[in-house]
Amino acid sequence: MYQLLVSFTVQPDHRDDFVRAARKVARDSLANEPGSRRLEVIADEKNPDLFYLDEVYTDAKAFNTHAEGPYFGAFFGEVSGYAEGPTWLMRGNVAGEEAAAG
Repeated sequence: MYQLLVSFTVQPDHRDDFVRAARKVARDSLANEPGSRRLEVIADEKNPDLFYLDEVYTDAKAFNTHAEGPYFGAFFGEVSGYAEGPTWLMRGNVAGEEAAAG
């Protein structure tokens, strides 16, 4: 599994907009992109303007398909006016999966 974690800093008056847009891209991607496994929107416990997207794909190719798809583009088209990011915090494969598969 290919996993990533990114953060966004959102203008205070657009927090609800960001959550709505992020949840929509998650719903649409999970329903229509076979390689998408999990997309969660997480609010930081200390900073109300900070959000994380925790994402899991079958492999890096599935993530690239997502990144080139319509839901990803629509999300960034909407949030780019009020959110800074993404800041990449983590990305990679679950340790040992390549060895077990090969």
